[in-house]
Amino acid sequence: MSGSQLETHEELAQKVALGDRRAFLELYDRCAPKVYGLALKIMGDAMTAEEVTQDAFLKLWTRAETFRPGRGSFTGWLLTITRHTALDRYRRESRRPNLVSPTDSESEWDSTPEVPWSSAEESRWRTLHFAVQELPDEQRVVIQTAYFHGMSHSEIAEYLGVPLGTVKTRLRLGMEKLRQAWIASDEGSNRTG
Repeated sequence: MSGSQLETHEELAQKVALGDRRAFLELYDRCAPKVYGLALKIMGDAMTAEEVTQDAFLKLWTRAETFRPGRGSFTGWLLTITRHTALDRYRRESRRPNLVSPTDSESEWDSTPEVPWSSAEESRWRTLHFAVQELPDEQRVVIQTAYFHGMSHSEIAEYLGVPLGTVKTRLRLGMEKLRQAWIASDEGSNRTG
């Protein structure tokens, strides 16, 4: 195992902020599959997802100094950049999303390959996946539409053909159920860990 593989994402990000190209390439090798998977999910097109991935890593290179380890994980920070980059591109192209069928949800979570360095994050991601799958269809679709496609409440209401108040209620109820599942998951891991 090389020395760079022993470094955490956060340590590598600090080096990238100082202009370390080796650290940047190491982060790219580690994180590109997840970044590309999220970009592909949002954009629905492989070529555009590759461009979004490149843009997200360019932002990492030019803005690494804005990462604050105390405010969350590096992977979460990078995926947030990716999501914003993809949604900005999506809006610029004025495309409408193809909503995922509730029965097709497994594929969207399994598209990101397993990587050994992220087992804790992968476990939390899977916990969230199962919690989302437990939601009633109406709540799940509204949450997925808001997150993956960046639609506002009123855009979701128009797209689904339901009243705005119904969208807000479904989001609120769904998010509360996810929060409760997340807390239960953390309590369970603290007992076993």
